[in-house]
Amino acid sequence: MSITLVHPGNERVAQAATPPARLASLAGKKVALLDISKPGGSLFLDRLGEILRTRYGAAEIIRARKPTFAKIAPPQIIEQLRGVDAVIEALAD
Repeated sequence: MSITLVHPGNERVAQAATPPARLASLAGKKVALLDISKPGGSLFLDRLGEILRTRYGAAEIIRARKPTFAKIAPPQIIEQLRGVDAVIEALAD
């Protein structure tokens, strides 16, 4: 009888990527706020959206919500985030 050992880690080698340039300003920009479904996240993002509009001049705020914080965002959520200038994700309660 043979035994097969399986490594539980990700064996793929991570590829280095150059991050996008930082925005000089949020004025006139379209900003997405991603709620990962943790308690209190929507309240935090509601207030943050107000601040981004009034204090930083964001032109448009897009809201998206993951069905659960325990899994990656499904393709339809990722699609909602396309075409925005910036994404802010609420990570914890």
